[in-house]
Order: sequence, then structure tokens, then C-alpha cells
Amino acid sequence: MKFKLDENLDSRLIATVAGSGDDADTVKDEGLSGQPDEVIYRACVAHKRVLITLDLDFANPIRFPPEPTAGIVVLRPPRPVLPMIQSTLLAALPTLKSRDLAGTLWIVEPGRIRIYDPDKDR
Repeated sequence: MKFKLDENLDSRLIATVAGSGDDADTVKDEGLSGQPDEVIYRACVAHKRVLITLDLDFANPIRFPPEPTAGIVVLRPPRPVLPMIQSTLLAALPTLKSRDLAGTLWIVEPGRIRIYDPDKDR
């Protein structure tokens, strides 16, 4: 699976995501720091990468439709500090890596994952 961590996530999380052999990079690695969300979205679509972010703007399926993406994962830790972000991500990774995320939006909270799948909602 190919992941892209948004610039609002600490780059130390790359090791967490790529720990089991998955491919992961960051918005910063691609030279997209400071770019509008639309640019990040298009880059993820073009490179077929699952976007992992804290940015709630990506939870809006009208503004950022999940259908053409490899998947969008919005993390919602209790507080946006590295240990809580990491534990939220670590708890969800086995589920994320065992499912086909393509075309879906995942909202990941501690103890809860909500999935928006436009194909199932029709």
C-alpha cells in the first residue's frame, strides 16, 4: 500500500506507517509544503497514494470526493500531540492495511472508525 502523510503530521510517523513494508512518503518529501489542499489532493490521486491527514477539510466528500483516490484517512486524536496521533494511527493501521481503501473516506478516532463509501451510499 502507498501512503502520503500530510504536512500536519510529524515525519517520524513514516516509520510507523511503513513499518510492515508499505511505501510511505510525506507532502514535504514531494516539495508540496504550503501548497493548497487541492494540490495535495491531486498529487495523491495522480500517484495513487492514500492520504493520511489531521486536516478536517479532507473529510468533506463534496470538496474532496474520495472516489478517484486511493483513499483518504482523517485522524481525529483527542489532542493533536505526537503520542496521541501515533496511538490513534497505530490502533487503526491493521484495519487500514487489511482493507481496500480506494474510493473511500475514513475518519479514525480512538476506538472508532467511520467509513464513507460513496458506492455503498447510493
